[in-house]
Amino acid sequence: MFHKGRVLTISTAHFAHDVFSSFLAPLLPLIIEKLGLSLSMVALLDIIRRIPALFNPILGLIAEKRDVKYFVIFTPAITAISMSLIGLAPSYGILLILLLVSGISSALFHIPSPTMIKKASGDKTGTGMSFFMVGGEFARTVGPILATAGVSWWGLEGVYKLMPIGIVASLILYIKLRDFQTHIAPKKREKGDTKALLLKYKSFFIIIGLFILFQSALRSSLTLYLPVYLTQNGSSLWYSGISLAVLQFSGVLGVFFSGNISDKIGRYKTILFTSIGSTVFMALFIYFQNIFILGVLGFFVFASTPVLMALVQDTNSSMPTFMNSIYMAINFGVSSIIVFGIGFLGDSIGLNETYMVCNIMAIGTIFVALYLKNAKIVN
Repeated sequence: MFHKGRVLTISTAHFAHDVFSSFLAPLLPLIIEKLGLSLSMVALLDIIRRIPALFNPILGLIAEKRDVKYFVIFTPAITAISMSLIGLAPSYGILLILLLVSGISSALFHIPSPTMIKKASGDKTGTGMSFFMVGGEFARTVGPILATAGVSWWGLEGVYKLMPIGIVASLILYIKLRDFQTHIAPKKREKGDTKALLLKYKSFFIIIGLFILFQSALRSSLTLYLPVYLTQNGSSLWYSGISLAVLQFSGVLGVFFSGNISDKIGRYKTILFTSIGSTVFMALFIYFQNIFILGVLGFFVFASTPVLMALVQDTNSSMPTFMNSIYMAINFGVSSIIVFGIGFLGDSIGLNETYMVCNIMAIGTIFVALYLKNAKIVN
């Protein structure tokens, strides 16, 4: 049975958290100017924020035995505090510490929440994941606008004044979720241990990892470096922020429809369709640099996320939270490597040429999607 109220509550928590985690990209042009950062140093910022994801499997095992609702309740406030302070950071080292704290908070939120969505979604896991991802993507639409507005009102160092929004959000979530039963009684473990579970799904995660590898080149170049790319090509900070918001808003539409569509036509067809669309429209955006093309591109780029998350939950493992933690570790780990590669290339050959390289790499998602059908891993 699909419990819409529960799904919406968790999706709202996703929104409350990710609004603040999306502050980094729109503020980067100003942070780069303030601290004199190279693109490689910018890449390290995002990598530091992702490092806690390497411990996702351990956190996932802990979450299997705990009432995880408090992770979902308190992390929006923690993320809001750390991310609202990045404009005040007096040095690169302090900035790294703030982003590390934000990364730990993000890991604690994103590990249990998809499993909670699965529990609340019944036999409509794809639809539930779409609602969940709409919360996240809509947050990344509002986040850049909110951050840019904060800079306009108070300057870069005054963005901390937005912090109370996240704190209030956690207080509201506490009221809404304090009686919400989120603990999932563990099933009998497959062959008694996590090693057997990993061996059983090794091939599955290798294929998913390959898809993430090729997709991350395109996605990271847009979500992290788009404001820098546009300002380097003569756009204003406001236009860059609006462009990022347009990308993310179209992503909201993508994740909203894709999960439901995948429930109806199958995961494979949906992933293949989004892979082709992402590759084609990235090429068009590079050539025309048109904000409307960017909007269509965002629809396809983000649409695969709820489908991949539904795939992980479709495995029907005895440890769904642990399975999601493996997926999240692969996702953030692979993305971190790609982010650094993009930063290095951006310093070496320029962001314009780097965007072209990322577009070429995105072609790999189409081949992986085709392999998924032959491997009979998806519907």
